[in-house]
Amino acid sequence: MTAINGRDFEGGEGVLVFEHGEIAKAIEIPIYDDQDAEKDEHFKVTLSDPTDGAQLGSKVKTIVTIVNDEDYQGIVSRLVNLTSLNIDALKVDSASYAQQFENAMNVNGGDLESATSFDYLMHFLTFGWKIIFAIVPPVHFCGGWLTFICALIMMIFMTIIVGDLASIFGCLCGLEKPITAITFVALGTSLPDLFASKQAAEMEATADNSVGNVTGSNSVNVFLGLGLPWSVAAVYHYVKSGSAFYVPAGALAFSVLLYAIFAVVCLGLLIFRHYVFPKGELGGATWFKWVTFAIMVVMWLLYIIVSSLQVDGKITSPF
Repeated sequence: MTAINGRDFEGGEGVLVFEHGEIAKAIEIPIYDDQDAEKDEHFKVTLSDPTDGAQLGSKVKTIVTIVNDEDYQGIVSRLVNLTSLNIDALKVDSASYAQQFENAMNVNGGDLESATSFDYLMHFLTFGWKIIFAIVPPVHFCGGWLTFICALIMMIFMTIIVGDLASIFGCLCGLEKPITAITFVALGTSLPDLFASKQAAEMEATADNSVGNVTGSNSVNVFLGLGLPWSVAAVYHYVKSGSAFYVPAGALAFSVLLYAIFAVVCLGLLIFRHYVFPKGELGGATWFKWVTFAIMVVMWLLYIIVSSLQVDGKITSPF
């Protein structure tokens, strides 16, 4: 028997008295409702030792089942299901190599019922990249470290390829190298950062990760992407010939000044959104989001146009 006397029911012994002419009698046994999510429990009731000529029938024992409360069980079941869904969303993916390639070759990872027209369009535009990145090992290998390292290596190679292709495209179009650098090369290498910031803005409760990704990416580009090669080149020239390593600035001073001006305007806009309206660096009213978007795009276009005019000699640099 699974029910426990004193916790699930009030058991014990007693005398059942039948008056003259009585053929039925009720036995009351208190049941305790402990509000615990448990399975059905059972206890036994036994009749014995009849007196004054009374006799027991063939059935002297019965099993009483304490059923769980259906309403309470329903609430618990729904909570368990919601928790399971959240845990499934957070658990580490256990897809195999074969499943990764299968998902990459199917629209929306194989979930065709919920696939939209945009999903089909993006699938055909990114099919090659999806197959290439399916080479990255699944995340359950080596605690995810192998996936992280391989994905980082793939991103490095993809950035190099995109940068070279952008440079070749600019050369074919007859553009100056500085113009190519601030347009096609910058756009191609910054798209991963763009989508990372977009995803962070949609999924995170605050704007910290979205805005922080922008500043972090710029820090990596400047301190690591430029600082490390220049440091290596400076050491190499000093060790080889004892000379210093010089890099002509060209139009760098004008471009940096122009960028700094627009950066100050951008920071001012974020401060305005935070303290004035609608008290958030991101989000807010739809019309104000579009206004912010338009201001940012206009500043980007002005930066490209003015910098390109300066490189072509249409504008004279004060430096």
